[in-house]
Amino acid sequence: MVDYIIVGGGSAGCVLATRLSEDPSVKVTLLEAGPRDTNMYIHLPVGFFKMTAGPLIWGYETAPGKEIAGRKMIYPQARVLGGGSSINAQVFTRGCPEDYDGWASEHGCAGWAYKDIVQYFRKSEGNDTFGGEHHGTEGPLGVSSQAPHALTRVFVRAAQEAGLPFNADFNGGSQAGTGFYQTTTKGGKRSSTAVGYLRPALSRANLTVRTDVTVGRISIENGVAVGVEVIENGRPVVLRAEREVIVTSGAIGSPKLLMLSGLGPADHLRDTEVDVVRDLPEVGRNLQDHMDVDVLAELSGPHGIDRYKKKRWQAMAGLEYMLFGKGPVASNIVEGGAFWWGDKSEKTPDLQFHFLPGAGVEEGIGTVPGGDGCTLNSYHLRPRSRGSVTLKSADLRDAPVIDPNPFAEPYDLDRAVDGIKISQEILSQAAFRPYIKRLYLPDGNVRTKSDYEQFAREYGRSAYHPVGTCRMGLDAQSVVDPDLKVRGIDHLRICDSSIMPSLISSNTNAATVMIAEKAADLIRGVSN
Repeated sequence: MVDYIIVGGGSAGCVLATRLSEDPSVKVTLLEAGPRDTNMYIHLPVGFFKMTAGPLIWGYETAPGKEIAGRKMIYPQARVLGGGSSINAQVFTRGCPEDYDGWASEHGCAGWAYKDIVQYFRKSEGNDTFGGEHHGTEGPLGVSSQAPHALTRVFVRAAQEAGLPFNADFNGGSQAGTGFYQTTTKGGKRSSTAVGYLRPALSRANLTVRTDVTVGRISIENGVAVGVEVIENGRPVVLRAEREVIVTSGAIGSPKLLMLSGLGPADHLRDTEVDVVRDLPEVGRNLQDHMDVDVLAELSGPHGIDRYKKKRWQAMAGLEYMLFGKGPVASNIVEGGAFWWGDKSEKTPDLQFHFLPGAGVEEGIGTVPGGDGCTLNSYHLRPRSRGSVTLKSADLRDAPVIDPNPFAEPYDLDRAVDGIKISQEILSQAAFRPYIKRLYLPDGNVRTKSDYEQFAREYGRSAYHPVGTCRMGLDAQSVVDPDLKVRGIDHLRICDSSIMPSLISSNTNAATVMIAEKAADLIRGVSN
């Protein structure tokens, strides 16, 4: 018997396992469906582009999107120790304070305003550049400034020429402007939660980490979560937890597990022949994600990183990394970006941009004629569209039905068009003229608003930031309360990105780590 069973060894699960096992009097078991994080590409910052396919993800794709010409999108969700923090692009952004203030004021989540949770951002963060009220310098999660590629520096100058002010720190309280992203790296290597948090804790006698474990359902007796059912040698075996079962399987995995356990919309569960334990109508609802659109330019020469597609350049980059720990291999490629307005009536920027000094790096986006290009993508930060995660069947081996429902709200499509136009404007500035031959995608045939809308529908893709499917709130329809306890079931919590009531205005990994840090204090009864 153990005290806590944590289901999901991802960004949040590794944090919770580490923090809860700091108390030697409690026993903690962490269960992960995927393998250990031994794959070489995990730890090389440049290797993230190898992670959108292969054995370290679940291989999901979305349902056909009604507003994106019936297309299905790939939907990489990690299946490896460290979860998203082991496969993402390592961009370190946290959203703006107003995001979290909205959780408290608009959704009734007391204790989740920015003034309440900034301490957990600081606790998690080991920043090599910034300190002060918004940053931590001694935390387990390594955060580093990069040495940007020359073309990334051109982008930041061009964005300033387009009217965006320089912002030295996107996590310093205000996101507006252009600048260089910090990354979750340390010493030229990825700093995942498996590396930064869990690895130093693995020697603890009270912590057990099991990988390649399939959890079929949560075991519930008389309204109490008493453990989990795992599949061993083809048969179900119950592992029991004395204190709590903690679900950290992410915005797709957590609602799937709850529904397989009989916790979810009753009608849907009956339709899929799952016995209803408790009717929780919003499990799997409220899915939110950022919808990315890429703009590509053809360069006038080998000014970017596309030269490294050739073997001899790859060898040189590998040698530089081995000798000095620097160069393209130590870069996440996504070194520069911006936050700016599409809808000028918004209080904070509602668009985010990522610049890549290459073409064809992002999944599904091709290269350019001649092979030398650059990419500027953008997405609307606070989409109004809502999607869902539902069961295909009661068979745990079946992938869930994932429908982000992109551009269901016309407002979101309008903002996507704003992002495309601002991207084109930045790439057309004087700073880029010596380097860009032409804007390639979209081409000159895209002129009218309708043309831009059609381009967004055809080329838009997920930014892989799903949240919200086990929504936190005070109302009776919310899945968890502000202490992250599942409504109507004792000894069960959800502690990952699925609890976000609304999507934050940035990449989501840092916020997921924050949620887990706060959850650890909630579980231990620590008040701050």
